[in-house]
Amino acid sequence: MKKAVLASAILASLVAGTANAATVYEDDSKSLSIGGRAEARFNISDANKGDDGTGNAFKDKSRARINLKGKAKITDDVTAFGKYEAEISDDKETTITSRYVYAGFDTQAGAFSYGKQDSAQVMLTDYTDILATFGGDGVDLVDGNKDKRENNFLYAGEFNNFTVAANYIAENNKDEKDSDSYGIAAQYAFPFGLSLGAGYVNGQNGPDVDASQYNLAVSYEFSNFYAAATYASGENGDTDLTGYELATAFKMDKFIAQAAYNFKQLDNAGVKTDDEDYFALEGIYKFNKNLRTYAGYKFQQLDGADDELQVGIRYDF
Repeated sequence: MKKAVLASAILASLVAGTANAATVYEDDSKSLSIGGRAEARFNISDANKGDDGTGNAFKDKSRARINLKGKAKITDDVTAFGKYEAEISDDKETTITSRYVYAGFDTQAGAFSYGKQDSAQVMLTDYTDILATFGGDGVDLVDGNKDKRENNFLYAGEFNNFTVAANYIAENNKDEKDSDSYGIAAQYAFPFGLSLGAGYVNGQNGPDVDASQYNLAVSYEFSNFYAAATYASGENGDTDLTGYELATAFKMDKFIAQAAYNFKQLDNAGVKTDDEDYFALEGIYKFNKNLRTYAGYKFQQLDGADDELQVGIRYDF
């Protein structure tokens, strides 16, 4: 499962390989690793049938990912790093998407990078975005809060148990959605398993639509038990936004039981509309560090929304 983000997680993601990545080259000054996954999965829901309700409830959602990570020593105090990750999916026609493309410098003052990468707020939203199937929908209220943002300048620094990150997303006029955005987030990891975090993001959601959001996050990990909560509040133009996520996990040898609740509400001139409202339960069985299988069920609480079942098997390499 995706663990809680502890104090060194951002820097580790910038300069290190994944747990199963293979180092294909390494010497005293540079290294290159390759990793990824093959994930066969399917979703069953009436929502897959389409607006006329005559389609198939079964939908294949299989995908594969491959990533390359490298780092090279420039001086004793400065290291260059870069990452590329692609996702291949096959839904009627094969598509290849670049998930991450960034490069930068790691220094004693922190890491500086540019490219397609996560916003500073992701280290907080990852507290509760732990499921392999569903979740991660309650607290992304504005565009600058999300992961895999293009034209993104990011700084991340670790100071003992305190981590701070800041980013600026430059406008690229893509589909008239993206616009300038900036954000800052910080967290503190206590030695007894408690982590606290807070963040703020400001920008625009499209032309002439001002948007802002603040986030609060808390997690606690003890032995095989994990629990977390994130809360977000903000504005998107004339609409007030509120959202929160709750997540918990318990590990029993090779089996992990997980649950999450996601809620998001829009308030426009006093008219409140629930945009997300569901529970999700999930089980994961890890055969070893490479192979796992999982199943999750989403219990929708919104009127007219359909429940979903998702099952998959994943091999990490």
